[in-house]
Amino acid sequence: MPRTLGTQLRHLIELLDGAVERAYTDIGLDYRPRYTPVMRILMRQGPATVGEIAEAAAITQPAVTQTVGRMVEAGLVSIEPGSRDARQRIVQLTPKGQALVPELERCWRATAMAAQSLDRDLEHPLGEILEATIRALEGHSFDERIRAARHTLERGD
Repeated sequence: MPRTLGTQLRHLIELLDGAVERAYTDIGLDYRPRYTPVMRILMRQGPATVGEIAEAAAITQPAVTQTVGRMVEAGLVSIEPGSRDARQRIVQLTPKGQALVPELERCWRATAMAAQSLDRDLEHPLGEILEATIRALEGHSFDERIRAARHTLERGD
């Protein structure tokens, strides 16, 4: 039985994230791939709000909030109230998080090289396919496509 799109995507993420997580474990890092967008943003721009991180990483605020919570538990980031608005929460790297940066950068370079190796084995580079897919869905969402398909089915076409 052929795999559906959702099953294929979940399996691809399992294959990629699983390998990256094992690479971290192999060198003794207690670090999860899902932390990377948050780490990269904090490394690049310094302390930021959850909203700023979500916008810069193009991921949802609930996803960032959950990831930041796990990073706090791991001691990689801390959360402080904003200086102008105490309701605002500012996320920043802890000394432990800052100490990981050089090793993470080496891991990310190795991961990028592995991705280039994968691309050489594919007919079309995976990153290009994913970017084209994202652009297509931003222009005509999957929700809209599902509704159109349902309408077609209801009409009996």
